[in-house]
This record gives sequence, structure tokens and C-alpha cells, in this order.
Amino acid sequence: MGTLILGVWARGPVEAASFSVTDDTGRDIVLERPALRIIALYGAYNEILAAMGLGDRLVARTKTDNLPPSILSKPSIGTHMRPNVELVLALKPDLIIQGGGRRQAMMPVDQLSREGLSVAVFNPTNFSELFGTIARLGVLTGEPTRAQDLIDKMKTRLDEAESRLAGVSHRPRVFFEVRYPNLLAAGKHSMVDDVITRAGGSNCVRADKMFVRLNMEALIAARPEVYVVQKGAMNPDPGMPGERSNFRILDAVRKNRVLIVDEQVFSRPGPRSVEAVETLARFLYPGLWNEDRSEATGRDPDRP
Repeated sequence: MGTLILGVWARGPVEAASFSVTDDTGRDIVLERPALRIIALYGAYNEILAAMGLGDRLVARTKTDNLPPSILSKPSIGTHMRPNVELVLALKPDLIIQGGGRRQAMMPVDQLSREGLSVAVFNPTNFSELFGTIARLGVLTGEPTRAQDLIDKMKTRLDEAESRLAGVSHRPRVFFEVRYPNLLAAGKHSMVDDVITRAGGSNCVRADKMFVRLNMEALIAARPEVYVVQKGAMNPDPGMPGERSNFRILDAVRKNRVLIVDEQVFSRPGPRSVEAVETLARFLYPGLWNEDRSEATGRDPDRP
């Protein structure tokens, strides 16, 4: 992850002010003033900005974005990988944010940068990197306090989960299905891996990649004790593993240790990544969550 460079007000005219960070491609993103008109090409950043109370600064959406709900009133500028450059330019954004998880995502970044737009690319693959991304968005928006408040709330919930799991000795082997058929799993270099770890599990796919292709032989060798299936754009109609005849030999499937989850909650790094940890931890260790978490902490369940 890039080094954070804090933007500071200079003594003198506003024009001298600079709000600067280094993004995850190593490029310096320098703004003369806080970003007030923002387009996120990857929906996770809409959620982060909304959780910071800055949803009103979003001026557009990609066609698949639906969170926060207010984003649906914004004009659509195309897709994550193929935004309509003319529409983007017409909206006059002072900051564009892209997710860097796929190599193809850099194509629109290069194209928009050539048009003179400021484009920041972030690719958090664990909570530490996610907190660094939120902090840098706080710098670019001139709202570092709001960013830190969000980070602190998320850390509080993660600390609570960790404290509940303190006495756990055996961490079950968890397999996370990204896509089926043509089986694709979450590897070690992914947000999902950190979610599994913080939920008290162990990712049974050890390859240091975001996504890992497996055949049935490799899946059996991974010996999953828990099988998690994400459902969403990447895995729209997976069905239940127990309905797949060749999956019934897996212990996780035979013992009905199968969990279906929302792709956006588990695979998209953002405020709801904490919810993913809590959801999986409750499934792995139901006895440790006997009371409603929001009642135990006094947290408003409608807030991140």
C-alpha cells in the first residue's frame, strides 16, 4: 500500500492548499482543494464515502451501483471497466476513484488521466489496507476526522469479535466459493481471507492470490470443514453445494456446514466488511453470540 501523504492547509491563499496522497499504484494524487464532486468507478467507495457522511459529494454511479440508496438518483456513466468518458467529463468531477483488483481496471484510469482528471486507485486486500484507504479518502475530501471516526467504529466492532473468540482453540478450515461452475476460490491475497481469519476460521486455500482456480481433486485435498458460497454478480446462481453430486463427499457438505452469503458484503472491501466478519463468526461459533450485538454495544444497527 502506498505511503500516506497528509494534505495540509498552507499559510496564505486557498489556492496554495494541497490535499495529497499516494495511491496503491504508487502515483501521487494532488488536489488543490477538497474533492467535492466525486465519481467512484468501484461501488465500495460509494459505501465508504456514504459511511463518512459524504454521500452528497457523489455525482454519478456505474450502472450496477445501488448503495447507498441515494446513488440511484445519480446519472449512470457506464460500467466499472468501461465508463463513458464523455459523460464523465460532462459531470466535471474533481476526483475519480477506481478499484485496482483487476488489471483491466487500469484501462479507464489511463484514459481518464489523459483527459486531465485526477484518478486515485486503491486495492485493499485486508483490514489494515482498508483503513489506510479510508484515511486517504479522508485526506482527499478534506475530512480526516470523519474518516478516523469510521475507522474507529469498525475497529471497535472487530475488537469485540476478537475478544469473543479469544478462547477458541480450533479454527475450522473454511473454503470460500467465488464462482461455480468453473470453480474459483478466494485465496490468501484477498479481503475474504482476512474476514475468515478475524471470524475465527482458517482459509483452506493457501495460494497467495486473490482468486484461485481449482478442480475437484484440489477441492477434496483442501478438506474444508465449512463451505461458504457467495451469491452476486460473480456467482449469480450457484445453487446449494449439496445439490451437486460430486460435492457430497466433502465433510462440510455432508455435515451441512454450508453458508450462503452476499457477495457485496464479503468480497467488497468497505464498511460492511465488519458485518462479514460478524456473520461468519456467528456461523462458526453460534454459542459465542447469544445476545444481539447492537444491544450489547449500544450501537445503532442502521449505522456502519
